[in-house]
Formats: sequence, structure tokens, C-alpha cells
Amino acid sequence: MRGLFNFLLLIAIGTLTYLCVISIVDPIHFNKKRDAREALVIKQLIKIRKAEIAFRNRFGHYTANADSLILFIKYGKLPVIEKQGFLNEDQLRNGLTEKEAMKIINSGNTAKIKKYNLENFRRDTTYINITDSLFDKKFVPDSLLIVPGTNKTFELETGEIITASGYPVQLFEARTPYEVYLNGLDKQSIINLRDIAEKLGKYPGLKVGSVLEINNNAGNWE
Repeated sequence: MRGLFNFLLLIAIGTLTYLCVISIVDPIHFNKKRDAREALVIKQLIKIRKAEIAFRNRFGHYTANADSLILFIKYGKLPVIEKQGFLNEDQLRNGLTEKEAMKIINSGNTAKIKKYNLENFRRDTTYINITDSLFDKKFVPDSLLIVPGTNKTFELETGEIITASGYPVQLFEARTPYEVYLNGLDKQSIINLRDIAEKLGKYPGLKVGSVLEINNNAGNWE
């Protein structure tokens, strides 16, 4: 009888030891996997931010249309101004602007060019592919909105806020929830993360930008 009792006691101790180890190891394993996945998602969100800012600079607004953003990145071009020379204090004091200087140069009036001392002044505009300008050579435009490690896409949303002075500010937001990029990991841990985020009034996942406030397109990890 005593032998059976000792055997059962050993089993109980072993079970408790196992549960204690698991309670420590599982969260460590989860957090390690979470950190690795979030690093990839953050890199992609930064790329989306670059693309959206370039889109706004070109068209005056952000876009929530995935096809429009990808086509823009694939085939759009950005102007690059090559500068040679500068306007000195006397020229500026006399009211000469770069725009006026280029008008004089483009007119071909050599006497006027010499009069305003613009022989070495140039502002030439060239255009480069957006993909080459913003991303590395390995970047694939069609993958821009794919959440890394999944077949899901980032959610895009745009908005506008009118400031107290009446000035409209364009906004955008790109996001993906925990359930998407942490799919396959411990479900209860994901539920706990969402519960904590919601109690703190934070987005339960990763996002960049905001359609609710002006945050300079910051990511919620920054």
C-alpha cells in the first residue's frame, strides 16, 4: 500500500513539475515566435507608409484602394530636381526667385541671363521609377499589402481631420490584427493579448498611421 502511495505521489510531483515547466516555457516560446513575426510585419508596414506618402505627394491624398496603390508603385515615377548653382543674396534681395530664374533661362535670352548672372544656374527635372526610389532591388510590388507569413492582406483606410484653424489634414491607416499574423500560435495567448489591448484602448495588433488622430503616420510600435 505504501509503495502504491509513493508511486502516486511521484506521479503527482512529476505532473506538477511538468505543468510548472510548461507554464514558464510556453509563454517564452510564444513571445519568441511573436517577436519574430512582428518584426516582419513592422518592416512591411514601413514599406506601406513609404508608398502611401509617395502616393499623397503625387495626388494630394492617400488611398485605401489596394490596386491603385500597387499600380502606382509598379509604374509611377517621382520627379527629381537636379540643382546647379544658387541665388545669392543680391539676387534674392532684388526679388528674383528660382521660378523666375528658370523662366529667364528657358527664354533663351542670353543678354538677360547674363544681366541676372544666371549662366551657371540650372534646375533640371528628371523622373525615376518609384520602386527604384523607395525600395531595394528584391522588393516585389505585388507583395506590398500581403501580411508576411499569411495569405491575408493589410487593411487600408483613409480619412480627414479638420484642425481647429480649419485646415484639412489627410490621414491613412494600415493595420492587421493579432489573429492574422499570429495565427497558428497559442490561441489563449492571442486572446489575452487582444483583451489587454482593448482594456488599454489600443489597437489589438500592429498598425501604422491613424484615421482618428494626427500622429504623423507613426506606427503603434514606435
